Amino acid sequence: MDIVFVRQLQLQAVIGIHDWERERPQPLVMDLELAADVRRAAASERIQDALDYHAVSQRLTEYVAASEFQLLETLAEGCAELLQREFHVGWLRLTLHKPQAVDNAASVGVIIERGSRQP
Repeated sequence: MDIVFVRQLQLQAVIGIHDWERERPQPLVMDLELAADVRRAAASERIQDALDYHAVSQRLTEYVAASEFQLLETLAEGCAELLQREFHVGWLRLTLHKPQAVDNAASVGVIIERGSRQP
C-alpha cells in the first residue's frame, strides 16, 4: 500500500460547544494519510491517474469552512466519509488539531483511522 499525505492543512471552521466558539471561525489544522496505489500515476505522469492531493485539500477546505459542528469528532467523521465517498479512498488516517482550544496546550484534537489497509 502506498500513502499520499497532506501535512498541516490550515482550515477555518465554526466549531465548539461554547457560545463564544460559535461567534466566528477558528483555526484548525489537519494531517492526512490516504491509501493510494501510485504505480499507475508514476508510469503515466497524469494527474488523472493519481490521488490528487490538491483537489483533496481544496474540497476539505470548502467542506470544513461550510460546517458548523459542535465536536471535532463529528467534523473528523464527516471529513473521512467525504474522502471515502468522493475520492474513493479505501483507508485513511486523519488527525484534526484545534490549536486554540486549551490555553496551556499547543493543540488538542482527534486521530481517526477508517477503512482497510488491504487493497
